[in-house]
Amino acid sequence: MFPSFVETTEGQEMTPPRRRLAVAAATLTLAVLTSTGCGALGQAVDCNTAANEATKIMNEWTTTITKDATDTKAIGTASKDAASKTKELAGKYDGEVAAALNDLAAGFETLEKGDLAEVSSFTGKMQGFSTKITSACS
Repeated sequence: MFPSFVETTEGQEMTPPRRRLAVAAATLTLAVLTSTGCGALGQAVDCNTAANEATKIMNEWTTTITKDATDTKAIGTASKDAASKTKELAGKYDGEVAAALNDLAAGFETLEKGDLAEVSSFTGKMQGFSTKITSACS
């Protein structure tokens, strides 16, 4: 046996049935932690990362276009950059997460010509894209 750092007194030792229960509980806990809505704990963390990165891209885009909302060239450039970043992010994922990110990228692509009417329409849809990405993680 391994040396103990804490001296045990009589009655505090882990009996074989207790040890088996502890091992079974630890195994069950590990199984629960590794099976989440996204398939595995690592994938769940990745889902949250994807959602956070998508939110960051949307916030950067919003900040850029609100600096000069009438500059169609700036809107087009910001939209092209956002679409590119979102596609790159989507390439790191698969399944529903990738599909949701690709939908967001397609939305940004519709604004690459700097159409001001499309900007307000797209801005209204941004929450839906965010919800879709988050839903793909659950």
